[in-house]
Amino acid sequence: MSTADLHTILSIDEGPAAEVINPDGAAPVCLVCEHASAFIPASLKDLGVSPDQRFSHAAWDIGGRDLAMALSHALDAPLVASRVSRLVYDCNRPPSAPDAIPAKSEVINVPGNAHLGEADRVARIAEVYHPFRQTLHTTLDGFVSPPTLVTIHSFTPVWHGQKRDVQLGLLHDSDDRLAKAMLDAAPNGVNTQLNAPYSVTDGVTHTLREHAITRGLQNVMIEVRNDLISDPNGVARFAEILTDMLTHALAMQRAT
Repeated sequence: MSTADLHTILSIDEGPAAEVINPDGAAPVCLVCEHASAFIPASLKDLGVSPDQRFSHAAWDIGGRDLAMALSHALDAPLVASRVSRLVYDCNRPPSAPDAIPAKSEVINVPGNAHLGEADRVARIAEVYHPFRQTLHTTLDGFVSPPTLVTIHSFTPVWHGQKRDVQLGLLHDSDDRLAKAMLDAAPNGVNTQLNAPYSVTDGVTHTLREHAITRGLQNVMIEVRNDLISDPNGVARFAEILTDMLTHALAMQRAT
């Protein structure tokens, strides 16, 4: 029986698809972690991937949720986080994107997403993407003054066999103000690059475009190499680095 026949992907006990952490945070910053969870609903039977692949970088941004939560605490900022694996639906992709429900991620095949019927695709969009999108929309509407939107991601040190030397990436769409200001505030000893290891041409700035550009909000997408935030010490280190960078960059923006 397909998910369309069941008319549900997430059971009542498994939902909701998104959560808001520190909803009363006082900072004029909204943090977002679209790939915070590796959770696959029971109805999808692990999508046919192996146990070791279930918690690989294909399923979620390793260390991303921990880093986002540390930043939420340090900045006292609300955090909108997905509670469902990006293998089910990638909340940083629009429904029109072919990789919103990937049949393959790097070298990992996802049998449960291959040859997906339209009804099943619509169910994923309705039960995962739309609730996440609405949660973020509502959270942004709740700010007294326009906030800064910051999305938190991590990336694998090796991609298709190619080693990545960049440690911290600052990505932007059409608005590069905050990304460039943060780049200027990057510390020595951390390989920090603009639009690396991805850029707008890779289709990774959907959240920025959908929720920040349309509102005229300052925004940035942060990518940290996941081997650097795979333990509490690494998370604490980058939370401090990014808090300092964001604080400095936003202060400079206000001064101009």
